[in-house]
Amino acid sequence: MHQSHLLKTLNKLAFYVSLVMLLTSCWQRNEFPEDMSIAPALLKPPVQRAVSTQPFTVANNGTDYLIRPRYQYDLHGLVVSYAHHNGNYSLHRLWNDHINVADVCVVWNENANGSDLNHFKFWNGKFTCNYQTADAGAWKRFREDQISNNHLLTDDRYIRKKIKKVRIGDQIRIRGWLVHYSNDTGFSRDTSTTRNDTGNGACETIYLKDFEVLQPLENGWRALMSLALVGVIGSSLIWVIMVMRGRF
Repeated sequence: MHQSHLLKTLNKLAFYVSLVMLLTSCWQRNEFPEDMSIAPALLKPPVQRAVSTQPFTVANNGTDYLIRPRYQYDLHGLVVSYAHHNGNYSLHRLWNDHINVADVCVVWNENANGSDLNHFKFWNGKFTCNYQTADAGAWKRFREDQISNNHLLTDDRYIRKKIKKVRIGDQIRIRGWLVHYSNDTGFSRDTSTTRNDTGNGACETIYLKDFEVLQPLENGWRALMSLALVGVIGSSLIWVIMVMRGRF
């Protein structure tokens, strides 16, 4: 009886400690390390080249889309915010837009600085990337021409799956075309072609050739979160098994 009571006490302690660790690490999981390793390609601006590619059509979910390539585009960036879209809901349903699968907001070069990024809050609106900070120094150092919100277009299932897995802090490469696109129900959207604009219309609209995660974010909080999750699940299973056996 004494051993059962001791085991019960230790198991409860393990559960609550693991739960606190899980909640804390989940809250901190997107913290950028100050000495974060940045891939050399992220220190360069996106590459944009004019193309003579002819317009083409793609079909998705019973809707035809006309894609008009304007520039070839190659972007390396650090993900600071994102939003996945579902064509069956909200404005995407109204517009019958099933190929804009996500908006991904990235920074590069001087802005990809972990010590500064932790002073910012980034979040995606419906079709925008927003950011703010109370740190005057971080705001002064922040370059508005080194951040972009990207409307990602694709009808490729494999690319869609890769985009679904994107997380804050991932260093990614996006290759494709900056495009104007429209569908056969009257919707259309153009693209920004410069990194110096802001506000409405400043987002890059990219029809993807490829989407690649070059390097995921690794920090102690995410490792602790995995460990704490194991602790919560493990202690919960022990509790259930012991109750079923009449030990607790």
